[in-house]
Amino acid sequence: MATEMVFKRVEKKYLIDKSTYDKFIEAIDPYMQMDQYGLHTICNIYFDTDDYELVSRSIEKPVYKEKIRLRCYGTPSKESASFIEIKKKFKGIVYKRREEFTYDEAKRFMLGKEHPSKDSQITKEIDYFLDFYNPVAKLYLAYDREAFFSTNEDMVRMTIDRNIRYREDEIDMINGDYGERLFDDDLRLLEIKVADAFPLWLTSILTELKIYPTSFSKYGNIYKKCNDERRNINVV
Repeated sequence: MATEMVFKRVEKKYLIDKSTYDKFIEAIDPYMQMDQYGLHTICNIYFDTDDYELVSRSIEKPVYKEKIRLRCYGTPSKESASFIEIKKKFKGIVYKRREEFTYDEAKRFMLGKEHPSKDSQITKEIDYFLDFYNPVAKLYLAYDREAFFSTNEDMVRMTIDRNIRYREDEIDMINGDYGERLFDDDLRLLEIKVADAFPLWLTSILTELKIYPTSFSKYGNIYKKCNDERRNINVV
C-alpha cells in the first residue's frame, strides 16, 4: 500500500448507487487508472474519548476537527504492517499524518502499554494526541475499496468504498473481519481527493451524471445510528 506518510488535500464525498457507479467508472476511464491493488479491504479501529468527544465535535461541522485511528489492509496478524493515522480538517483542507508499525506495536502504543522504539516527528505527534485526549478503542470499521489515480498531470485521486461494516464489541482486528452493514449493498461512497481545484473533465462528468457532494463521515454516521438504536431500546 501507499508509503506516503503526510498528506494535504481537498476531499469531497459523494454517495452513488450501483447504476451511477457503472456510468462513472466508464466516464473516468480516459483519465483515471485503478491502482495495482484492485478491490481490497481496509480495516480500522477508531479511538475516541470515553464520552465520544471527537466524533460529537465532528458531527457539529466545526472549522477545525481531528480524529485518530489504527488502520490495516486486510485482517492482520501481530506482525502485519499497520498505520496509526491522525486526520485533521481545517477550513475544508484535510491534513493526514501517519506512521507505520507492526500491528502489535501500534495496538500497544494506542492502549498506553508500551511506547514504540521509533522516534519520528509523527510518532511524537501521536504521543501528544494520546496524552491530550486519552482515547480508547470505540469502533471496528471495515470496507472494500477501489482506488484510482489520474494518468495525467491533474494529480487526482479517487476511492470508492462499498460494503461498509462495523462492530462495537470484540474490536480487535485479529478477531476477524465481520460486522453490521451501514447501508444497502447498492450504495457506494465516492471520495475525490485533489491538491487544489477539480479539473474541468471531472466537473463535467459529475454534472452530467448528476453526482452531488454530500457531508458524510463513516464513523459519524455509525455513531448516530448506534445512538438511535440505544435510545429505541431504552424507550422500549
